[in-house]
Amino acid sequence: MTEQATGAHHPQPRARSGGQQPVTVEDVTGAQSLIRSLEEVGADIVFGIPGGAILPAYDPMMDSSKVRHVLVRHEQGAGHAATGYAQATGKVGVCMATSGPGATNLVTPIADAHMDSVPLVAITGQVASQAIGTDAFQEADICGITMPITKHNWLVTNADDIPRTIAEAFHVASTGRPGPVLVDIAKDALQARTRFVWPPQTELPGYRPVTKPHAKQIREAARLITQARRPVLYVGGGVLKARASDELRVLAELTGAPVTTTLMALGSFPDTHPQHLGMPGMHGTVAAVTALQKADLIVALGARFDDRVTGRLDSFAPLAKVVHADIDPAEIGKNRMADVPIVGDAREVITDLVTAVRAEHAGGQVGDYAAWWVDLNRWRQTYPLGYDLPADGSLSPQQVIERIGQLAPQGTVYAAGVGQHQMWASHFIEYQEPATWLNSGGAGTMGYAVPAAMGAKAGRPDRTVWAIDGDGCFQMTNQELATCALNDIPIKVAIINNGALGMVRQWQTLFYNQRYSNTVLHSGPGNRAPGEKKLAGTRVPDFVKLAEAMGCVGLRCEDPAQLDAVIEKANSINDRPVVVDFIVHEDAMVWPMVAAGTSNDEVMAARGVRPDFGDNEDD
Repeated sequence: MTEQATGAHHPQPRARSGGQQPVTVEDVTGAQSLIRSLEEVGADIVFGIPGGAILPAYDPMMDSSKVRHVLVRHEQGAGHAATGYAQATGKVGVCMATSGPGATNLVTPIADAHMDSVPLVAITGQVASQAIGTDAFQEADICGITMPITKHNWLVTNADDIPRTIAEAFHVASTGRPGPVLVDIAKDALQARTRFVWPPQTELPGYRPVTKPHAKQIREAARLITQARRPVLYVGGGVLKARASDELRVLAELTGAPVTTTLMALGSFPDTHPQHLGMPGMHGTVAAVTALQKADLIVALGARFDDRVTGRLDSFAPLAKVVHADIDPAEIGKNRMADVPIVGDAREVITDLVTAVRAEHAGGQVGDYAAWWVDLNRWRQTYPLGYDLPADGSLSPQQVIERIGQLAPQGTVYAAGVGQHQMWASHFIEYQEPATWLNSGGAGTMGYAVPAAMGAKAGRPDRTVWAIDGDGCFQMTNQELATCALNDIPIKVAIINNGALGMVRQWQTLFYNQRYSNTVLHSGPGNRAPGEKKLAGTRVPDFVKLAEAMGCVGLRCEDPAQLDAVIEKANSINDRPVVVDFIVHEDAMVWPMVAAGTSNDEVMAARGVRPDFGDNEDD
């Protein structure tokens, strides 16, 4: 088992050994023991599909008044729903599947959760223990398959081990660097008689995540911050996992340093805060990308110097010293050498940094960033985010997403698919608080949005939840709309329908001489009414009819004049899921952009527009 990291998660109630609670002992089956264990660790929703090997566990689930099961239409939907639930609530997400193909269908969401450090417990049924290794019907070595993409996994063949294993799984998933774990339980272990004993005696002798940072490293980091002339706070998803947003704001305002928040950290620092430069990276703001590139100090908090942020690594931030704080020691120095490495929980690190910086200030050492802010403000004023409206009067995708954000109720949660619409949603919706932006960052999983929104709404029924999806992504997992309709999970889905796999098409436009090989989704006669010209956007399937067929309200918007009315109608419907098919211009592109494999120095503000910074960074 390897401890990994970006910020600590504060877990749900779980079993604690040492006799601190009254001992519960019951004579039950292994399956009943599993459900009782889930109740004790605080699991309230399980997303899953039954099948032969896991079927014994589904019978006692009917009798549970604490664990709600949501029957999804595909196991991938179960995994992404559990992820969306975890990201929106801060609790551990739970998904369940049977052996063989049921378990392997969970591989993608498990890998997705692993890349984004999401606390997830996947429970799978396995063939009977005596049949393991015989290529029995629906047998797959799911522990072996998922070993590289889980924090840890367990194969349970003895019913007596179920309570201890479930307690350990929830503890490992939710502590240190959060992440997915898998518990594979043989069918005969579920069927056997056992004694349910709670709390169990857990056995994790090698698992000791470090949460408290070293005081000497904290003092050195504070010294560098106050001595720097061009510092940047580079904030990653670990700050959200550690629930350290309030502490981050104190540190930022205390130092006066600019803040950049990665795609996984949006909402950790208010978008409207005057010190916020936006998102860095391949499609980051010019100001954020350039600030990191020209900084003399980068304070990385729960971030991992991902290639989408750094661009060509050997040219990234050539003048900067690096303070790198992360709960996973394996991340520090992995991509960029750290001058001051700090291992610890992001909230504890930031809290201690605040104390240390105040001590520096009390000693007369206060950072002077006035000249730095002159440059930063010039860059963000000269190269702000923006977009052009289509000359033909069609809908702009950026405008659609921007208006959804402006018209949505306060506290709305947004889940995005992957591609152009994901980047536009990150840019043109303002995120003011944590846990309001859910997306697949590390894996870039198409099909994430609808099931993740479903999980988020199930976990936060008090919040409005919008899924911002593309017509390509939507066709991968839209069957979960039926799940939403039948389980009273009224999400709202915006399909940004440009008739293509938009981000791939953008690359074909820029780098493949506009040769659109297999990225067009609207080819064929179905996109043309009899005797009429080709219709814009994907029309096969008809997303409005598809939504209605699955028990949802289906709407379509093609006219900018109707945009606000359609969005407001969608917001007003709260008893069923709503799907809005926004037919948008197919040639809109995501800008700014740093082409893959190039230096961040080559950031383009728009097509053919290379920023002229006109600064003198070496003065």
